Amino acid sequence: MQLNENCPIPLSGSHGLVTLAHGEGGLLSRELIRDHMQVILSNPTLNASGDAACLNLKSSSIMMTTDSYVVSPLFFPGGDIGSLAVYGTVNDLLVSGAIPYCISLGIIIEEGFPITTLDRILKSVRIACENCGVFVSTGDTKVVPRGQCDQIYLNTTGVGKAGPVVPPGPQAIQPGDEILVTGPIGQHGIAILSARENLQFEPEPTSDVKSLANEINAIKEHMEQVRSLRDATRGGVSAVLHEWAEAAQCTFTIMENQLPISPEVQSVCELLGLNPLHIACEGTMVIATAPGQGPLLLESLHASGNRDAAIIGTARSRQSAPVTIKNLFDRELPIDEPMGAPLPRIC
Repeated sequence: MQLNENCPIPLSGSHGLVTLAHGEGGLLSRELIRDHMQVILSNPTLNASGDAACLNLKSSSIMMTTDSYVVSPLFFPGGDIGSLAVYGTVNDLLVSGAIPYCISLGIIIEEGFPITTLDRILKSVRIACENCGVFVSTGDTKVVPRGQCDQIYLNTTGVGKAGPVVPPGPQAIQPGDEILVTGPIGQHGIAILSARENLQFEPEPTSDVKSLANEINAIKEHMEQVRSLRDATRGGVSAVLHEWAEAAQCTFTIMENQLPISPEVQSVCELLGLNPLHIACEGTMVIATAPGQGPLLLESLHASGNRDAAIIGTARSRQSAPVTIKNLFDRELPIDEPMGAPLPRIC
């Protein structure tokens, strides 16, 4: 059928914007996938264009995780929604004891989204995949009418094979175990807040979004003594410790003077009345390890370049509060778990 020149949905030449027709499975859908997704993210598995990817992991133990990303703004100091989606998914595999292999990429795009911005995000996905040693194996694209999503959402599923040592998890934590963090806390959430609200702080807070592969590699010789690992994303270190406290029926006591907090994060939190322990990280993980092992892990982390890694507290038999903090005056106070994220739309 020949379309006339007044057809409201052109087959091509969409003026550089995503249209609803791009999500309808026809020629424009094929062009968007062929000329953008497959060009920028090209690899043999993705280029096969099947309804499912054939993966050869050569392992009887497969690990999988999934996540969705709705961050606002899309681009922020230190990263963007594309790199965040890759690193966040890969880190979930790494802290679970997996060797990451590939990810899927589902994209929901609002009608009118600039294709040049889509390409920029896809290029960021490709670079982050290269940094992590993974690839996009399969994907999906949907376009929704204006107002039904905030510009663009990403969904990823990560697949990997179980590594030689998989930490048993928080239920294995015992009184006397030591708690470490691998870097400064609260960096990502404060960077997002500053960019979203155009706060113009000096120095500008920068997200810590990155792969945790270097940190995992640094502690691999001590992994047999590690009880649990967790990347401190939404809800920050506090959310991790509250979840662990419930699983292990322990109380975690944190030392305020041992928390690694950058001056810019400390300043913003003091100005706005935020608790750095509640603010998301995207390149820092929490480690629970057997008594006496903390200094060994810390030495390895420092040697690998993680100079801000620190032992921040210990586990003990369950007290009245699941998580407490000893302040600079040696007074022990409970740390409440927030009902919701203090900074929405950061992951």
